Amino acid sequence: MNASRLPFWLAATMLAAGPVLAQAVLAQSAPLQPAVPQPVQAPAAPAAQGNTREILLQLGKRTISLRDNGKVIGSWPVAIGDPSTPTPVGRFTVQNKVVNPKYQSTKSGKINATVGPNGPLGDRWMGFQKSGPNQYGIHGTPSAWAWTVTSRAAVTNGCVRMLHEHVRKLFDLVDVGTPVIVQR
Repeated sequence: MNASRLPFWLAATMLAAGPVLAQAVLAQSAPLQPAVPQPVQAPAAPAAQGNTREILLQLGKRTISLRDNGKVIGSWPVAIGDPSTPTPVGRFTVQNKVVNPKYQSTKSGKINATVGPNGPLGDRWMGFQKSGPNQYGIHGTPSAWAWTVTSRAAVTNGCVRMLHEHVRKLFDLVDVGTPVIVQR
């Protein structure tokens, strides 16, 4: 089977699963010219038509709210970026959502193997702004760092920390493509 004759959904699935899987499946078919695998990211799904929800992060108040057609349907305390590594200000969109994300150090590149509620990112991640190889996001907080959220501290590397029960609620109520407005 030639790669150009694969159904689009199958090719996309193989590429999303990783170049090794794609090469293994294609290797079972007719020989192909050697190719350098390129990183592939699935396109972000647009927010549902008629979706009037938006996330509003107010850095001065250190609160994050979910609004639907201007009406607040939830508001929660957050920890934000330290003055030396501030949370970016502007209008963004939720670019990805991940359950049980893995943390990779922006300084050393090491991946922390702990995932879930006790991992550095908690068990929910909503990425909203890329900066080079890094991404800013809204995420959970391990219980040992919960005080940073309840005291509304400015201590992160730019991300937005929430308590587990709050970030899970927000995660379930928004889609990829939901606007994220970050104000001073």
